[in-house]
Amino acid sequence: RLGSVGTKFDQHKHKYRLYSLDNSNNYDELIKWYERVTKEVGEGAELVCELKIDGLAVALTYEDGIFTTGVTRGDGVVGENITNNLRTIKAIPLKVFILPSPFGGEDSAERKRLSIVSVRGFRHEERVSEKLGKGYNFDVRGEIYMPKSSFEKLNEENLQNGEKIFANPRNAASGSIRQLDSSITAKRDLSMFCYGAILDGFVAKTHYETIQLLKKLGFKTNPNIEVVKNIQEAIAYCEKWEHKRFELDYATDGVVIKVNDLALQQELGFTSRAPKWATAFKFPPEEVNTKLLDIEINVGKTGAVTPVAILEPVQLAGSTVSRASLHNFDEIKRLDIRIGDTVLIKKAAEIIPKVIKVSEHSSISNTFIPPDRCPVCQTPLETREGEVNLYCPNSMFCPAQIKAKIEYWVSKEAIDIDFVGPSIIEQLFDKNMIKSAADLYALSQQDFMQLDLVQDKSAFNIYNSIQSSKNRPLARFLTALSIKHVGKETAQILANHFKSLENVINAEIEELATVEGVGEKIAQSIYDFFRNENTLKFLSQLKQLGVEPNSEVFEAKSDILAGKTIVLTGTLQSMTRDEANEKIRLLGGKTVSSVSKNTSYVIAGESAGSKLVKAQNFGVIILSEDDFLGMIKEGNIG
Repeated sequence: RLGSVGTKFDQHKHKYRLYSLDNSNNYDELIKWYERVTKEVGEGAELVCELKIDGLAVALTYEDGIFTTGVTRGDGVVGENITNNLRTIKAIPLKVFILPSPFGGEDSAERKRLSIVSVRGFRHEERVSEKLGKGYNFDVRGEIYMPKSSFEKLNEENLQNGEKIFANPRNAASGSIRQLDSSITAKRDLSMFCYGAILDGFVAKTHYETIQLLKKLGFKTNPNIEVVKNIQEAIAYCEKWEHKRFELDYATDGVVIKVNDLALQQELGFTSRAPKWATAFKFPPEEVNTKLLDIEINVGKTGAVTPVAILEPVQLAGSTVSRASLHNFDEIKRLDIRIGDTVLIKKAAEIIPKVIKVSEHSSISNTFIPPDRCPVCQTPLETREGEVNLYCPNSMFCPAQIKAKIEYWVSKEAIDIDFVGPSIIEQLFDKNMIKSAADLYALSQQDFMQLDLVQDKSAFNIYNSIQSSKNRPLARFLTALSIKHVGKETAQILANHFKSLENVINAEIEELATVEGVGEKIAQSIYDFFRNENTLKFLSQLKQLGVEPNSEVFEAKSDILAGKTIVLTGTLQSMTRDEANEKIRLLGGKTVSSVSKNTSYVIAGESAGSKLVKAQNFGVIILSEDDFLGMIKEGNIG
């Protein structure tokens, strides 16, 4: 997956670029890809099928047989140097020895193919000559992952210790491999499957031979790799693994299909971002039927009241699902969802379960009636013009809203405080130890030890994590305040324009409204927020506790997109939405959430919606993901 380059670790330029993969989302697209291949290289191109591991791509460099450097994919050209952390993973050999072979001379092909010994550490050095690995330099590509069993164990331990709960094994692997303290990485039971290599001096004519050679070198390769004769056999492989994958102890979200012959790969070459000789077939989201037991009402940080489906537990995409999104009350009415019905559910992006439709109405079910009062504080609910949600207006005293605001304050999107999850906040709130996010900073290590399942070490981690978050960047601080209509993008715009919190607070509506990307509606919301008595008390409390935003403003590393305003819509294939936002910022541009006549570009991914239609009506330039990546690579910005 192509992404942004982080700032925690030193940046490292890849010796060989790491390309992304184009996706085939159905078998017709898969057949069309193969037709393009055979059109260029002729009929009968043999293929290799491998399970697509849902993890973190890395590139490993070996010099004279010794592991010297390990780097994340990053943007494919530059990644993060995480060598020390990768050294802790048992599946990665630290030293590879090439031993003399009985099949031929020192430099014979047989020697290079067959006589290989791999060593994790250095304890065998005395028995194996240092010279035997000399001259063998190669790069290995692999996917770091966390086994499902290890993921579940980690989350159970973190829950008991009041630490961060990961959404899925991929997030757990990514977070574990990016620890500044490699001893933490070592405890996380990570592994790696190798999926390719650039082997200078070794004999291999096909991709399959390369994988087998890596296996002999001591690298862990996926045992389910299979050579097939044509695209129909590749489709059969995909069909076999679509459901069988859930039996595996690691997450996989598709199949990577490659032309096997390395000479044909070279002949086919690359597009601006992906090899023509490979494609990733994405498994369709799994759908299952289950019974709707109840509809729970949640109250969010903005007061929005949303329904959640409580389900009879069912296995879906490798995990047990008992809750699913219903979006809003209009959606319940549109689908005619009733308690007791049998409903069809699926996981959006393989993560968030949602109800798709009613499969069968229950004979005793009744039409669901939306609430008219807040289920937590009993305040009468309100509607807002142009919005489908119901709202609890009791923003200052509704316990659900207060807890939700604190949860958002500590979240990765906002202030980013590790070890403080919903269970910790729930306990602190119920014990009257906190009434706002500011109260977190007044707590001592001893206070946290009063919570259930929190021991000395956990209390120490929680306290230090909170205290070290006192001077986050201004954009994060503004995001964390939960100002109506102000998300991460608008917060960054405000930070870049006003430079300090004081300037934002003192800005008049007219000045706020003239900032590009803000406008009158958002300006009014910001102005009202900073003139609210409760807001001023909250900010004063934070300041007294030493919590003040860092006014250091983000500086772009290039001006290639300077002055350009960009809107993202739909699902991107090679990067997440956050990674795309970061890439645009690094190139001097800015992203906004809505399309206007002044928008420079709209980048449209899969399933682009109303923003795409609006862009077409305004005559805004629309770019595909490939168009955008090609444009910034060539610097061809119009």
